[in-house]
Amino acid sequence: MASGKAQPAVVLVRPQMGENIGAAARAMWNFGLDHMRIVDPRDGWPNEKAVAMSSGAGRLLDEAMLTEDLPQALSDCTYVMATTARPRDLTKTVFTPERAMQEAHNRISQGQKVAILFGPERAGLENDDIAQANAIISVPVNPQFASLNLAQCVLLCSYEWMRVSSQAPEKQEGLAGTEWAIHEEIDHLARHYEDRMQDAGFFFPEHKAASMKINLRNMWSRLPLTRADVQMLHGMMRQMVRWKERGDQD
Repeated sequence: MASGKAQPAVVLVRPQMGENIGAAARAMWNFGLDHMRIVDPRDGWPNEKAVAMSSGAGRLLDEAMLTEDLPQALSDCTYVMATTARPRDLTKTVFTPERAMQEAHNRISQGQKVAILFGPERAGLENDDIAQANAIISVPVNPQFASLNLAQCVLLCSYEWMRVSSQAPEKQEGLAGTEWAIHEEIDHLARHYEDRMQDAGFFFPEHKAASMKINLRNMWSRLPLTRADVQMLHGMMRQMVRWKERGDQD
């Protein structure tokens, strides 16, 4: 079933209805996308209603990656975009679907692995989910009726992907012998800094600690980090901890 062509992964985060998962698969396959990842579906997996709704795209569901949480689904990705219809109090680049798929195509042409997040039907993605993304996709809709069905949103992005996927990249990045950091590496870096900064008493006062950690994670996800960058930042933190420990012993 897999096309073998480089393309973004469609990540359905905590989807609630099997019918919507099946309709999303059908929308993807209409426009040549077949890399689906499903995070913690409410009604379990596999789902007969999803298969029935997918029509001829049932094999796509058979090959879908199933994960328990979002970090697992994004572990090999280098760039993540989250779809949302509501304004968020997070500093992110915001793309239209058309511009987002141009960005996805350019990055994939450079060898990056891109994922697009779609939230659960009732309320969409949570801020904790969006904080793990590099950018936001916002669909221009009627402000008096902004709600989009999950499969409709997947279809819009899939259609824009097909429109731009044959175009040449508009820019390229010189990586000087390294590679883009994957999500798993950035997540490890974020946890390293959170732990050491927790030891240093940075997250104060206590009632603001959770929001400070989300903002810190959001900062890491916005930075275009290479694997060399991540290694250097780990080393900087380790050296500062060693310097502090030597000072305490003097």
